[in-house]
Amino acid sequence: MKPAPFAFYRSASANEALALLGEHGDAAKPLAGGQSLIPAMNFRLARPAVLVDLNGAADLAGIDVQPDGTLRVGAMTRQRALERSAAVSRVAPLLAEALPWVAHAAIRTRGTVGGSVAHCDPAAELPAVFAALGARYEIRSSGRSRWITPDAFVTGLFATALEPGELLTAIEIPPMAPRTGWAFVEMARRHGDFALAGVTCTVTLDDSGACTNAQIVLFGIGDGPVVSTGSAAVMAEATPGPDAFRAAAAAAENDVDPHSDIHATADYRRHLVGVLTRRALARAAERAGAVQ
Repeated sequence: MKPAPFAFYRSASANEALALLGEHGDAAKPLAGGQSLIPAMNFRLARPAVLVDLNGAADLAGIDVQPDGTLRVGAMTRQRALERSAAVSRVAPLLAEALPWVAHAAIRTRGTVGGSVAHCDPAAELPAVFAALGARYEIRSSGRSRWITPDAFVTGLFATALEPGELLTAIEIPPMAPRTGWAFVEMARRHGDFALAGVTCTVTLDDSGACTNAQIVLFGIGDGPVVSTGSAAVMAEATPGPDAFRAAAAAAENDVDPHSDIHATADYRRHLVGVLTRRALARAAERAGAVQ
């Protein structure tokens, strides 16, 4: 099939894109990498009357480490650029570890960071990683700018807090605390497929080796990333080890209500959550113990 008719505007800057989005309101869609929007338009699942192309807006892309150690990533930054960035590997190693699991290299070369977040596929890796890292999203319109957390950004299945005329313009990731380990694990039918279930986490230890903070985020099993508060509570001030990991995994299973589809049953996805949570926490705790 071919897409329904639409008007096309190419913007040369963030301000020009925001002006166009504000002018056309609900009728307009921003075009970033196009890896999700263009197929949806070809199947006529999406029928925007106006496309605002962001690819000419160089000020919407870039990777920058700020003086306080915060990693700022422009929304139009290609996923492949993040994957190859030495700064990302140094400041946000969890993000660097997850990126090779995002689709395939050809898609990452074209796909953008902001596009993945704004599309908010429940099985997407990047929104879950940003939640685990305590990131925040910069949202701009032609008249204002605001910040929002990843958990508040997703409002439902493929639905976000973006309002007409607004654009996700950047993601900021704070520096990790000392003695923080990380891990990313997922299960997919084939590498590059959407995950049947996945877990990403960070674990912070004190000088005695006890856990002072844990962030466990699940994906592929809900309407968006699921922050497992139950498993985090189990890990809080626990001494990392097999018993703690098993208890946290059981709590993570209780935190989810997965769906069944042609790829996996709900029971299998819940089982995967437990197995992957144990693996992720063990890996993250081991790395935290090695960080000096």
